[in-house]
Amino acid sequence: MEIEYWWLLALPLFFALGWLAARIDIKQLLSESRALPMSYFKGLNFLLNEQPDKAIEAFIEVVKVDPQTIELHFALGSLFRRRGEVERAIRMHQNLAERADLAQEQKLQALFELAQDYLKAGLLDRAEELFLKLEATAHAEAALKFLLEIYEQEKDWQKAIGTAGKLEAVTGRSHQKEIANFCCELAGNEMMHSRPHAARPYLTEALAHHRLCVRANILLGDLEMSIGNPDAAVEAWKRIESQNPAYLALVAERLLAVFRQSGRIEEGLILLRGYLGKYPSLDLLNTVFQGTIERSGAEQAYRLVRDELRRNPTLLGLDKLLEAQLLEAPIERRRDLELIKELVHQHTRGLAMYKCDNCGFRARQFYWHCPACAAWETYAPRRTEEKGLPA
Repeated sequence: MEIEYWWLLALPLFFALGWLAARIDIKQLLSESRALPMSYFKGLNFLLNEQPDKAIEAFIEVVKVDPQTIELHFALGSLFRRRGEVERAIRMHQNLAERADLAQEQKLQALFELAQDYLKAGLLDRAEELFLKLEATAHAEAALKFLLEIYEQEKDWQKAIGTAGKLEAVTGRSHQKEIANFCCELAGNEMMHSRPHAARPYLTEALAHHRLCVRANILLGDLEMSIGNPDAAVEAWKRIESQNPAYLALVAERLLAVFRQSGRIEEGLILLRGYLGKYPSLDLLNTVFQGTIERSGAEQAYRLVRDELRRNPTLLGLDKLLEAQLLEAPIERRRDLELIKELVHQHTRGLAMYKCDNCGFRARQFYWHCPACAAWETYAPRRTEEKGLPA
């Protein structure tokens, strides 16, 4: 009972103290808001109304009146950079970085913003220098990401591998897929300069970092072909099935070419028909279609496409079916078929494209590194297809 009486006596005291603290906070807030120039509030209003040009003008007035508004300097510099006025952003952040009265944390922030200005301006060497200085600071993660972006732009894959490893250590997130692709880039460069033996260790390293790296096995097959080992090339490409069978479409023509050169085209067609049955794809169908025409004639190719269209109805498949019919059609029917095929082809022109799963960018060419969002291995190996035709 004594404790209950104590609480009854203490409650009014706590209430009075809370009321007094609130009054002090409100007075301080009001005094601070009166001290701010009207241009500051105008700038905020312009920003809220998505009028950055007018907001910048208003904030410049505030900076002239009160040079001590450090955070406003940072905001203004960022606005300059976003608008593309990189030189003004650089000057503003340089001035901040050189101020002797700034705290260490604010100086680091100024250097971080300045590095981004340099990157935006395309001054990659200056940006790299500053981001490297920020590696051991609170800005380490962001700095490493920007460094990785710089090395990818410069195609400096060795530095990219090192930076991705550091980023992995800082964030705890895996970058093995990216590192594997950097190794593939190095291997591709060696192969381009006719140095297959120098390329092989990079491909081995790529698979060590990321065992599901399809690109490494594709390049390994190309490497074996370049040194006259077609059987080893076929084995490398066959291993793609255990990694991601959808990518078999990318090596279908290569496989058929090897079997053709060795006089075993029928064996190659059996292999590819098996892949087509399990992993339907427009590119696989096209390769098997051309091989079947070469080996067995147009009638057999027509049956192949017809059966595939029944199993996987697409406009792209219909286009291929009409192509097969044209090969065997009599002269009097050919003109009508050509007209129909042309109409279908116009509708499928925009479908036979690859699409980035990350940003949606479409391209007729397959990319390992998206040219729009710079993500790695985000293109599905199958072209965009339109479903819904009657079976």
